[in-house]
Amino acid sequence: MSEFLLILMGFSIVVANIIGFISYKKKKSLYFASFTILILAGAFGGIGAILALFILRDAFAVFYGLNLAYYLLINSLIVFLLAILVTIIKKCTGKKL
Repeated sequence: MSEFLLILMGFSIVVANIIGFISYKKKKSLYFASFTILILAGAFGGIGAILALFILRDAFAVFYGLNLAYYLLINSLIVFLLAILVTIIKKCTGKKL
């Protein structure tokens, strides 16, 4: 059963990143993509908690959803830091020294 939940966790992380990439392509903003992944962290965390609760039938299965949300929050933080880094690089290279 734990293999199924790990595969589900990996799948939801990949899906969140793909949705974030699609939102980046539409809005042309890494900040918006980071915000999209941040919102999906809560949504997928809740879905994962409910799904694990129904599969495992144990109250501690909610922590699976919290763990999934934590990984997606870290993922969103990484995308946000990359957006800041890209913005700094664009501003530095745009200036004539």
